[in-house]
Amino acid sequence: MRMDSFHVFSDTRFLDLAAYQYGGEQCKPLHSYGPAIRNHYLFHYVLSGKGTLEVNLKKDEKAVSYPVHAGQGFLIEPGYITTYTADHYDPWEYVWIEFDGLRAGEFTSEAGLTAASPVFTPSSPEAAETIAREMLYMIEHPNVTGLHFIGNLYLILDTLISSSSKRRKIQHGKLSRFYAQEAISFIEQSYPLPITVEDMAKRCNLDRSYFGKVFKDTIGQSPQEFLIRYRMTKASTLLTMTDLPISNICEQVGYPNQLHFSRAFKNVYGVSPRTYRQKHKQISIASDSLDFGKEETL
Repeated sequence: MRMDSFHVFSDTRFLDLAAYQYGGEQCKPLHSYGPAIRNHYLFHYVLSGKGTLEVNLKKDEKAVSYPVHAGQGFLIEPGYITTYTADHYDPWEYVWIEFDGLRAGEFTSEAGLTAASPVFTPSSPEAAETIAREMLYMIEHPNVTGLHFIGNLYLILDTLISSSSKRRKIQHGKLSRFYAQEAISFIEQSYPLPITVEDMAKRCNLDRSYFGKVFKDTIGQSPQEFLIRYRMTKASTLLTMTDLPISNICEQVGYPNQLHFSRAFKNVYGVSPRTYRQKHKQISIASDSLDFGKEETL
């Protein structure tokens, strides 16, 4: 198997969890990527060797450095400046996947992985073998169907959650989870309307600030972040699956102002709605997996 690989996942039908790119690389000594800001979640699992991840948690503050070695992984959250560098004497070989979706933050948070705590350490050697096997499966089977691949991504995240030494204990019967699900149902029904966080809190009969804390603790994103991502995910589907004018699409996802919509879309996807539509058409013509033998790209 050739490890230096890069693949594009072009199936955009999935909302809760979506894949973008994946691959693997045997890095050269001191090979570095960054500083860069990601638009999506990016998880690396180190098969051999070691290196360092640096994360700027706050602007104008020194980056925090995290050493990572074989048998560990690291998560990069969207919106943070990060740099990762292979060791000089024992450079790492890793597999990686870029993903996002409405539940992505919830799943990574449940695994205990955040920008401030990005290193994944399996709870046992058996867990390490499982996550390595499931990550390598993507590289070894680049031509599986979209449903099959997303199913494997769920298995990867389930393994991260179940085997992480930082796993958060979630009580699924807690009232807070009920409130979060009630708010999500409200968003699903009302996202084309000019709803606010206050409206969500009222739906749950909670104080706004308390509701915001409950939602973020449960889902891993603030209510406003979730609402924006939900709307932009719906917009991305309309952009790639229909020929509707962008002016119509922005209204259908709750943005009467096209400029505001374009800014919000670019903040989530890194490109304008028009560019996103053009890019997808180019990818759909190409094969579902492209092997460039390169480090992952933005």
